[in-house]
Amino acid sequence: MMVDIELFTGFFGYFTKNSEPAIYSRDSYINIVGWHLLTVFIASLAATIVAVSVGIFVTRPMGEAFMPLAKMLANLGQTFPPVAVLALCVPIVGFGMEPILVALFLYGILPIFENTITGLEQVDKPVLEAARGMGLTPKQRLISVELPLAIPVIIAGIRVSTVINIGTVAIGSTVAAKGLGEVIIAGLLTDNMAFVLQGGIMVALLAIVIDKAIEIISPS
Repeated sequence: MMVDIELFTGFFGYFTKNSEPAIYSRDSYINIVGWHLLTVFIASLAATIVAVSVGIFVTRPMGEAFMPLAKMLANLGQTFPPVAVLALCVPIVGFGMEPILVALFLYGILPIFENTITGLEQVDKPVLEAARGMGLTPKQRLISVELPLAIPVIIAGIRVSTVINIGTVAIGSTVAAKGLGEVIIAGLLTDNMAFVLQGGIMVALLAIVIDKAIEIISPS
């Protein structure tokens, strides 16, 4: 359950001036945080599906030739700053959630892709040889042996990608996407440091909580 932000009115009041409101009230924090997390979830899910699928493909004999191209494209996604991606996407898809989803998707692929490759390539060769000796097909070896052994490394990549996106999604408010960024931007536009602190603290807390939650559910 979310802590009532109104309980901290006195604290945030120290950072206001000229009788400005201490607590952001244009929308409920439950709604804002919900949209923030939903945006991260959709983008992270899409990035995970694509990155893991491509990672599996380029570690198979038929896809090895595409490894350099796949790595180049994955790295390219982080080369473009999310703000630049937003500027390019808005004329195409308009304002709202869509531009920031594209930016988060591109920015979140690399850690998952790299960890997928690392996890699959570090599976011991004797283990694969034993599975082959038992008569398992390549598909069966992937599903029953390689992926289970690589899962901890893959999830570590998902964890890094998700935490990065929790912070990055805040810039989505510049293109009218719902999220905690709107609190920060409202503070910057009105010179209200209380709003800036609220948004920043909430983003940091979300990142810590989600990071810890993924760590707890990750297989060792």
